[in-house]
Amino acid sequence: MISNRPLEVVRQQLEQSFDDRHGGFGEAPKFPHPTSIERLLRHWAGTGQTGMADRRALHMAVYTLEKMAQGGINDQLGGGFCRYSVDDDWMIPHFEKMLYDNGPLLALNADAFQVTGDVFFADVCRQTAGWVMREMQSPSGGYYSTLDADSEGEEGRFYIWTPDEVRALLDETEYDIVSRLYGLDRAPNFEGHWHLHTFGDPESVAQTAGLSGAAFIETLASARAKLFEAREQRVRPGRDEKILTSWNALMIRGMARAGRVLGKPEWIDSAEKALEFIRSTLWRDGRLLATCKDGKAHLNAYLDDYAYLIDAILELLQARWSDEALVFAIELADRLLEHFEDEQQGGFYFTSDDHEQLIQRPKPMSDDAMPSGNGIAAFGLQRLGYLLGELNYLDAAEKTLRSAWNRIASMPHAHGALLIALREQLEPPEILVARGERAALAAWQDEMASGYSPGRLCYAIPADAGRHEALSSRAPMEHAVVYRCKGMTCSQPEPL
Repeated sequence: MISNRPLEVVRQQLEQSFDDRHGGFGEAPKFPHPTSIERLLRHWAGTGQTGMADRRALHMAVYTLEKMAQGGINDQLGGGFCRYSVDDDWMIPHFEKMLYDNGPLLALNADAFQVTGDVFFADVCRQTAGWVMREMQSPSGGYYSTLDADSEGEEGRFYIWTPDEVRALLDETEYDIVSRLYGLDRAPNFEGHWHLHTFGDPESVAQTAGLSGAAFIETLASARAKLFEAREQRVRPGRDEKILTSWNALMIRGMARAGRVLGKPEWIDSAEKALEFIRSTLWRDGRLLATCKDGKAHLNAYLDDYAYLIDAILELLQARWSDEALVFAIELADRLLEHFEDEQQGGFYFTSDDHEQLIQRPKPMSDDAMPSGNGIAAFGLQRLGYLLGELNYLDAAEKTLRSAWNRIASMPHAHGALLIALREQLEPPEILVARGERAALAAWQDEMASGYSPGRLCYAIPADAGRHEALSSRAPMEHAVVYRCKGMTCSQPEPL
């Protein structure tokens, strides 16, 4: 019997593994665990609706994001998060930067900005999105996979400094605040060198330097720009230029969400370019391919490719409506059901029914470095099903949760993506569909992006779009209107 019991259990499990001092969960090596952070944010939002907001859950999520962003796992000069930290306090990372980490972390920092209003998290988003667009997006639109940890045969060499190197590049005031803020006035922290990590409190550093808040920000920005420019002259780490469908989907979702929350149309543009690359290069004869390198796309796509991409498109449609993208999401969902679903037992296999024969055809349910494909499939199919009123999608999502139920109930902490789908199975999302002229919808979109409401989807569909027959009941009227839907039921249109 499906219930909310695992949602309560995982809340306690995360409390038990939470590092009160440094944030995060468990001990070194420390990984970001985005689905755990998202679960805590969603839990806090849900309890807030009852008037009994779980402030501790909010603290665990936000504090973890803050400590990661301040740490050496986050590139303090160029943006982008490394794969994991080798220590408890996020100081020294394994220096490889993975696309699949940065997409979810970009979205979560946008969520943290919505929740707190703290510009710190907006700055993290700007740094991460800037790195993605500058270094990880190909000229054709798709996102590359990774930056290596090594350069010139040494891990981390590209990122480390000595105080003398830094002092030679900065003026006295700049060096004073950088050394205090990032630990150059302390003992070396990485093999006789210094890897930048936020040791100092910015307010205290500014006060000690005799700078106002505005002057401190300006001086630090100047210093960081000089250091970044000098670092750009070094031998760069290698870049894996494979374009993987599933990893691209995670970044499309992150760029779309952050772009919508922070009002950055160029980030949404970036996400659209990546989606268009997938549709033009990795979508052939009604099926997805998994990877592309040097213009050659090949390999039948896997569960994660389809599931993540459906979820990404649903997020992108909230940022900027496209009839073509909706049709693509429907085609993906139909292929997912046709080629991956276990119709007898429920859930989805990792490989398609026409994949090369394997000894065992796996049906993974738990999260790993990336969220469970079954969890994201259930989540995305539910949302698409409610948007379109499509019972086949809703039934497949419910069957997935029932198929995985024993595993979810016994180990909730290992099934974060499925728990997010479970929450929306028990409490369907509210879907707001606004119709009208584009100019009339813009202010409404900005308003809807201002608060953290994870159980609410907001689609601004211009009057000259939204031609899919499933949307005909939410037609435009003489003036801009919004339809409020919960589950399969929609209200009469209300004026914007």
